[in-house]
Amino acid sequence: MATDELASKLSRRLQMEGEGGDEAPEQPGLNGAAAAAGAQDEAAEALGSADDELSAKLLRRADLNQGIGEPQSPSRRIFNPYTEFKEFSRKQIKDMEKMFKQYDAGRDGFIDLMELKLMMEKLGAPQTHLGLKNMIKEVDEDFDSKLSFREVQAINVSSRFEEEIKAEQEERKKQAEEMKQRKAAFKELQSTFK
Repeated sequence: MATDELASKLSRRLQMEGEGGDEAPEQPGLNGAAAAAGAQDEAAEALGSADDELSAKLLRRADLNQGIGEPQSPSRRIFNPYTEFKEFSRKQIKDMEKMFKQYDAGRDGFIDLMELKLMMEKLGAPQTHLGLKNMIKEVDEDFDSKLSFREVQAINVSSRFEEEIKAEQEERKKQAEEMKQRKAAFKELQSTFK
């Protein structure tokens, strides 16, 4: 695997630097691996810190691949649809959640590409794979190529805002049409008095 190869090259480089210069003390958080040696001037020190960071990441990846390290889950905020999407009532959110669960065939809390394809077909709007990928890419906030309930909610909010904007535009058109009719009626009335 490429990460193993990079990790081995980096460890060889670190060993060569360690033999030729000052030895670097072990840094905590690197799963027992030695960090890169510090440099003598500021530019080399900045490069050394970048090397430290890269070596830490590569060594962590190598440890994970060998089954030594513990995977870290990214810290995620707790998602509460009732407080985050105040635009919808509790009943509407429950209905959307029920529909989401209906189309989540894998029961993993996400709608992937194939589940989205089936959902669009059932809704009567089949899409191509590229179209579906683009749909996911537009709203995928965590770049996992799947849609969570929160991301689906964001779609619903944006579509609701679009509906409101369209309704406002239609209302403006109606008002403009009424204004035209009133002006025409006024001109007609004005012509009768002349």
